[in-house]
Amino acid sequence: MNPNLSRLHPYPFEKLAKLKKEVVPPSHLSAISLGIGEPKHPAPEFVKQVIADNLDRLSNYPTTGGIPELRQAIADWATRRFQLTAGTLTPQAHVVPVNGTREGIFSLVQSVIDSSKPATVVSPNPFYQIYEGAALLAGATPHYLACDGSNGFIPDFGAVPASVWQECQILFLCSPGNPSGAVIPREVLAQVIELADRYNFVVASDECYSELYPDESHPPEGLLQACAALGRDDYARCIVFHSLSKRSNLPGMRSGFVAGDAGILKDYLRYRTYHGSAMPVQHQLASIAAWQDEDHVRENRVAYRAKFEAVVPILQRVMKVDFPDAGFYLWPETPGLDDETFAKELSAQQNVHVLPGRYLSRTVDGYNPGENRVRMALVAPLEECVEAAHRIVTFVKGFNQA
Repeated sequence: MNPNLSRLHPYPFEKLAKLKKEVVPPSHLSAISLGIGEPKHPAPEFVKQVIADNLDRLSNYPTTGGIPELRQAIADWATRRFQLTAGTLTPQAHVVPVNGTREGIFSLVQSVIDSSKPATVVSPNPFYQIYEGAALLAGATPHYLACDGSNGFIPDFGAVPASVWQECQILFLCSPGNPSGAVIPREVLAQVIELADRYNFVVASDECYSELYPDESHPPEGLLQACAALGRDDYARCIVFHSLSKRSNLPGMRSGFVAGDAGILKDYLRYRTYHGSAMPVQHQLASIAAWQDEDHVRENRVAYRAKFEAVVPILQRVMKVDFPDAGFYLWPETPGLDDETFAKELSAQQNVHVLPGRYLSRTVDGYNPGENRVRMALVAPLEECVEAAHRIVTFVKGFNQA
């Protein structure tokens, strides 16, 4: 077996299941899950109809690179959304469709890492677990940059030692961040691009929450947008990941894309040809429809906005919690209890389920930036989210009085 398999950590939800193994929630309270970031809003009907209308395409082998129409729709959307210079993000050279960002991130790392020399993958901490798993299975060593309240949940890249950058082959960004929702500003993205030029590494920006934001007039900026602002229309050393899972409530369709540096994507596509991951044709056609429509995305943002506006003021009665810059998570501090105990007892007493922050982080030099926080995904219907918030208030007040 691949010896690197032994380096993998249990997935956060495995740890959560183990934590709650002996928990028996109160039967008179219905379960409300805020733990898993799985969108629960309805999938767009017009997207489902495209799939239904094209089930005969099950008889066709899909090509690894995707049909030209999908790559064109993606290039058009990204150019509009991120104000790219017209014609610079070409569908032929700068876009590769993937089966969701998880698969795309994992396969990109395998194709980029050169394990014949010291290889470091720099990651935010907390982080999406695939960054670490992909690095370990590629034979690289993760290096974690703490993201906490002291730095606005965005690493101080200027404080990273040169020795780390010298062995860095990939730097992961996550903006808007999971779990904090923090958006990396353009000036920091420019700093990261300069570091990549100086030390010759790839910047891989996970932007799958980019379409969930509170202010319609201020969408989060992305890495390619920063490139365009700098006049770097070749997107050298820069790669972004996007998905329809959160944007369009289509997590089960497994549709996303990788875009950016054409030289990297040329070799990446060759890797994927052997990797064997090709999106079904009917899903590609449905994806075209989704990328070409913004009405359903705006409606999605309205629904999340209503939940944040309802839930945050309730929780602020008993917890330190802020509105995120973007995304659908809350990242509150746990008052009076550590994050594991908070999550376990909240399940046991109120049948509300959240994810301990330490499960999304690694301890470095005795410090885990996820400790004493929990991640709450506001994916349930509005009424359930409000009910969960009231139960959390009851729970916190109860142990404060005990």
